[in-house]
Amino acid sequence: MSMHLTRDLETLHKHIMSMCAMVEEIVHKAVDDLGRPSIDLSRELVARDDEIDRWDVRIEEECLKILALHQPVANDLRRVTAVLKIGWELERVADLGVNIAERAMDLASCPEIMIPDKLSHMAHVALDMLRLSLDAFVSLDSRLARNVCSQDDMVDMLNREIIDELLHTMQDSPELIEPAMQLFSASRHVERVADHATNIAENVVYLVEGEIVRHGAEFWKP
Repeated sequence: MSMHLTRDLETLHKHIMSMCAMVEEIVHKAVDDLGRPSIDLSRELVARDDEIDRWDVRIEEECLKILALHQPVANDLRRVTAVLKIGWELERVADLGVNIAERAMDLASCPEIMIPDKLSHMAHVALDMLRLSLDAFVSLDSRLARNVCSQDDMVDMLNREIIDELLHTMQDSPELIEPAMQLFSASRHVERVADHATNIAENVVYLVEGEIVRHGAEFWKP
């Protein structure tokens, strides 16, 4: 590997990790905001989406530059490809964080509603999946990545149970239909965070093992 390629890969790694930290912070704060709605915090999180978009473009440009200038092969090529895909996933996770923040903003003006315990639990699992998928990327740990993928079914199950619970709430308490719909939407967004965490983990498996495992649940077993 040339000195210039090594330098550019190290810079790329630093930049994707900076983007990771920012996205994690946005989603964590947005989920916390559901339980304690704050219009000011929600607006702050929505405004930060532009910053994430700039990071997404910057990282994509860096990946394309490395591909054009260095024409990497084998492990280096997989690394650049994985970073490019992970950047896309992180940008979408940030969008979901903004969507959750917007739901929290709307909740602030709605009749008070109890946040389902399962929603808090599902958010914890989804955020843990996101953190672990990024840890797997940093440590190049494909076993950890496969463990992350195996948790997605649990999040899907919790999302279905939360939706059922919210539907019962709307039937029993029509005055809570509006806030329940906001939580319904927030639950769906949290479930999508887990989907993107799974995609990141699958990219880590590809980076480490050179194996494409998406669409194949049998590959997710640790």
